[in-house]
Amino acid sequence: MSNTAWENLVKKQLKIEDIYTILKKENLEGIVVKPFYDSVHKPLVNLPKVEENTHLVANYHESLEEDVFAFLLNKNVENLEQKAIFINNKDLAEHISPKDEDQYFSLIDVFDENKGVIKDQLVKELLAKDFKRNICVDISLHQNAGAAIYQQLGIALAKTKELLEVYGTEILNKLLFRIAVGGNYFFEMAKLRAFKIVFNQLSKEYNLDEIPYIFAETSLRNKAVSDSENNLIRSTLELASAMIGGADAVYSTNYLINGSTENSEEISFKQQIVLAYESIINVFEDASNGSYYVEDITQQIAEKSWALFVEIEEAGGYLKLLQQRVIQKKIYDQAVEEQKWVEEGKIKLIGVNLYPKLEVKKSVEEMYNANEIKAVRWAEMFE
Repeated sequence: MSNTAWENLVKKQLKIEDIYTILKKENLEGIVVKPFYDSVHKPLVNLPKVEENTHLVANYHESLEEDVFAFLLNKNVENLEQKAIFINNKDLAEHISPKDEDQYFSLIDVFDENKGVIKDQLVKELLAKDFKRNICVDISLHQNAGAAIYQQLGIALAKTKELLEVYGTEILNKLLFRIAVGGNYFFEMAKLRAFKIVFNQLSKEYNLDEIPYIFAETSLRNKAVSDSENNLIRSTLELASAMIGGADAVYSTNYLINGSTENSEEISFKQQIVLAYESIINVFEDASNGSYYVEDITQQIAEKSWALFVEIEEAGGYLKLLQQRVIQKKIYDQAVEEQKWVEEGKIKLIGVNLYPKLEVKKSVEEMYNANEIKAVRWAEMFE
């Protein structure tokens, strides 16, 4: 069907001439989304992963030892062999000594976002460890605080640049990027793909050709205390976005907001198992390549992210702008606008602002602070 034939058909069905005003879909990212796509301006090559198969990461439990290959650890566990181990505790990361056959990854953020500094001693201690990926650049906090997608990626690049300036280019392939994946299904898919493009672009500025190691976890921002089963549905879609987008490891945060149980931890992990073994989406290198829609928004996000990165660098870099509270204000402005969309029902959360059981209890001003990057859930307004 030609574009003209498609347009005429839609005009007839909608009984309106100006179909594009009706079909236009707003978003807070500043991304142009067309009603339909029949081509892509510049097709992308396959965007590779570091890992051949996506690691499915579970919180450690002894009952899982035989069946699970990748664990997230908050405390030391003896005699874990031939596993991928993601260390989520600073003291444990500093004191653990991996054996040659082990694969250890650090999830400890080396930036102090409150003081606007790099924790130099921690970086040096971690670099001395025989980990596969020693240094974590954490931007999950920024997503959960309400940063736009392009802001998250621009900040990830700016944090990387700060590390490069202090520790040299050899740190690039020691980095792990901890990224939270939200509920905007195709946009989040495009986010991970766009990050691969801009990170590779940054590495080429140093005559390298690196791709980022991406540890993706489900977002807290769109989760609610009530109707926890809805959280399961949201996080399942987020995990799918992460796998299709090409994450190297995925982890599902617990769907119960007020404390987890052994059962909820098992269910949270089994979400990944179902996606991986029944949908087989964890093995493809770049499953969404060729989708005109995803390709287009991937390129738009990459361009906006790079532009923000350049803006941050020209203004003095991430740490300087953090100390001046500029970064905090950028995220605050975005987060407040997003929260207003939740309050107005433009962003829909079933059981919260759609078919709600509760009235608004907190104002936007009570929830957010222009001087602080902190995780805030949308549903807190109603809880």
